[in-house]
Amino acid sequence: MDLKLIMKSARSAVIEIADGGTYYTKEKYRVLVNDEYVKDAETVITSVFNLKPETKYEISLIKEDGTQAGKIKFTTEYEFVTLNVRDFGAKGDGKQDDTKFIQAAILSCPKDSRVLIPKGTYKITSLFLKSNINLEIVKGAELKADTERFAYPRFPGLIESYDETDEYNLGTWEGNPLPCFAGIITGIDVKNVLIYGEGTINGNASRENWWNNPKVMVGAFRPRMFFINHCEKITLLGVKFCNSPSWTLHPYFSNELKFYNVVVENPSDSPNTDGLDPESCKDVEIAGVRFSLGDDCIAVKSGKIYMGKKHKIPSENIHIRQCLMENGHGAVTIGSEMAGGVKNLTVEECLFRHTDRGLRIKTRRGRGEDAVLDKITFKNIDMDHVMTPFVVNSFYFCDPDGRTEYVQSRGWMPVDDRTPYIKRLDFEDIHASNCHVAAAFFDGLPEQKIEEIIMKNISVSYAENPKCDVPAMSAGVEPCSLKGIFANNVKKLVLKNVDITGQKGEAIVLSGVDELEQ
Repeated sequence: MDLKLIMKSARSAVIEIADGGTYYTKEKYRVLVNDEYVKDAETVITSVFNLKPETKYEISLIKEDGTQAGKIKFTTEYEFVTLNVRDFGAKGDGKQDDTKFIQAAILSCPKDSRVLIPKGTYKITSLFLKSNINLEIVKGAELKADTERFAYPRFPGLIESYDETDEYNLGTWEGNPLPCFAGIITGIDVKNVLIYGEGTINGNASRENWWNNPKVMVGAFRPRMFFINHCEKITLLGVKFCNSPSWTLHPYFSNELKFYNVVVENPSDSPNTDGLDPESCKDVEIAGVRFSLGDDCIAVKSGKIYMGKKHKIPSENIHIRQCLMENGHGAVTIGSEMAGGVKNLTVEECLFRHTDRGLRIKTRRGRGEDAVLDKITFKNIDMDHVMTPFVVNSFYFCDPDGRTEYVQSRGWMPVDDRTPYIKRLDFEDIHASNCHVAAAFFDGLPEQKIEEIIMKNISVSYAENPKCDVPAMSAGVEPCSLKGIFANNVKKLVLKNVDITGQKGEAIVLSGVDELEQ
């Protein structure tokens, strides 16, 4: 067993208990800080709070039998001052609007200091971050969002520059620059921010407010729980996000992001409440995060055709590990808004449970020549009751033109600046049990085939009473259950030690696969 220190701040630390477990540790441990018991640990990525600045600490792990399993030493970071939001007028009684009081504390906070939100329920609308601060939401503290939509600031989609040669993009909705309400927690062009603690940020959304007619824009599109635009070095640690009006965590054109031990919970029938959607972001680490929600758990994006073609900024260097994805449409999804491309994405050592699809790629004609997917790797993953574990869909029927002949035709179309491209996909050491619909569904474009799919050490078994559903959302795909691997329009398909048990019909169906290696 290896005990690692992943990160530290003035008042918190994140450790990794590498005992061979996936999300959950193989054993339960007692966590001691300077020889004092503080908590039990059963997740590989575990956080410790309530530390003091510039203090030496020793964290020890004790097994259930009393033997020591590991020990690390470190010194916490410097902190200048703490600003308690109660001292600025916040009441935390759930009745007073505490937005301006908390905002005053944030704006007044000097570099290397802490804004403290103590126990209580704080009614808020949008809070705006500033650079170089730590924001702690303690256990028992809840930021509870107001549901009056016109109490929120409205972000215009595009603002033309004075000389009419450029533009400023603030608002965004599903990959397009469109008006949207500011996020409940919002950061615009800020750096070096840590939001941490064991408290809760509650979007307070329901069918009576934000989820009523969710696709209709009323004033502006629905706010995100956490929205950052052109930010750098932002870390979320430990906080629970729930009942989001729309996408929960949405980093946009931002870099050097870390998400540790965050919890995202939305009802399974809540509309478009994706968990975490990095859009045109670079250098992102997501570790120890638990998702349970009503859409895709993680959806990596890079804009629709306008933003992708104009900025040509892909999402890249994204590392997802030791996470738990439950419910939702897809566990880890790429697209469909990915006109800027996605590259160097690794998902490993994760658990997927009761999602419609496991590893899901959604693209379509019209995404554009910059919509290139390359070096996408999924490995060491366990799935249970995932309807279809592997899906690559080049005919996803989103957008107003999504069901047109151009998008949905399985016939050859000219390759031009509207044609997306999928290069290399690696799937390795993945076990999926209680599958329902199909083991894998790979559907490439005839004019721009999927370059290469490599599957190694894959096992799929089916549920006793499988559900019937569509493996991918595109025209002509019929509901099914107990199907094996379907591959269409793939240049090279590698199947090494792939075991599918319990399917009915052929285990492998190939159509337009140029090279098969087994």
